[in-house]
Amino acid sequence: MDRFTGMAVFAKVVDSASFAAAARHFNMSPAMVSKHVRTLEERLGVRLLNRTTRRVSATEVGQDYYERCLRILSELEDADRAAGDLQAAPRGLLRVTTSVSFGARQLAPLIADYLAAYPDVAIDLSLHDYYVDLLEARIDLAIRLGQLSDSSLIARKLCAVEMVLCAAPGYLKTHGVPQKPRDLLKHSCLIYTHAASRAWTFTDRSGKEEVVRVAGRLSANSGDALLALAVKDSGITLAPDYLVGDDLTAGRLIRLLPDYATQDTPVYAVYPHSRYLSAKTRTFVDFLASRFAHLPQIERDGHDRGVALDASRSLRAVG
Repeated sequence: MDRFTGMAVFAKVVDSASFAAAARHFNMSPAMVSKHVRTLEERLGVRLLNRTTRRVSATEVGQDYYERCLRILSELEDADRAAGDLQAAPRGLLRVTTSVSFGARQLAPLIADYLAAYPDVAIDLSLHDYYVDLLEARIDLAIRLGQLSDSSLIARKLCAVEMVLCAAPGYLKTHGVPQKPRDLLKHSCLIYTHAASRAWTFTDRSGKEEVVRVAGRLSANSGDALLALAVKDSGITLAPDYLVGDDLTAGRLIRLLPDYATQDTPVYAVYPHSRYLSAKTRTFVDFLASRFAHLPQIERDGHDRGVALDASRSLRAVG
């Protein structure tokens, strides 16, 4: 039988000096009350109650056990209440992970705004250019870019990041400007090693897709490193809009193949559980979905076009 229930039943018997009163309080039969007390006594190997036909009272050992039970039951109630409060109101430490570039350039400013809105929440942001095992690392939430494989994790799509094909003026002056996707086969392309493949997909205005398997002498596991290489005339890069926007505006990079659309990269909030999701996690994901839905994208000529991104609220199992 449940030990805490037995302790609660025993404490009520002592409080009311009655098995019948305890039975009414817990909506159980007097026989069941007696069974709970008897189970406690058998487990402890002591007599807890003196029973007569007229009254019930605690033994010396029973009185000490009763007082300890009250403290334990009070702590249990406090723990339940605290857990409920944490579930109802955003507070406590929220552990978040994402990629280095996205975390520094996109997520960090939004975290600052979230913390201002929710002063009882603290955030531990961990940046890695690889996927962290959320359960093993005790991470509450990951922000992940790209297609996700099926798993027991839950994901909510926040937005889609536009991928921009670009290169520095110095590189283009030396090697020429590609006019069609297949022209990239003649160029040195900067490869992101964490990408699912080295195939870049382009769609023309009629909807026809063309897939080009690119190659180059330089590859890196960091988007920031590839950006630095592109600015230094080292090759053509396919990079997220948030990473190259300032360089496009300043003219350090030039957008290529403007008549072709590239594949967008989806951005997901990923977390281990959907049932009993904590208030801090739920409000943070809602906050990000709202803010990412209104982030501007880059126009094809390099200027801000202020188009709102789509934020899907659907949940699905991914990882």
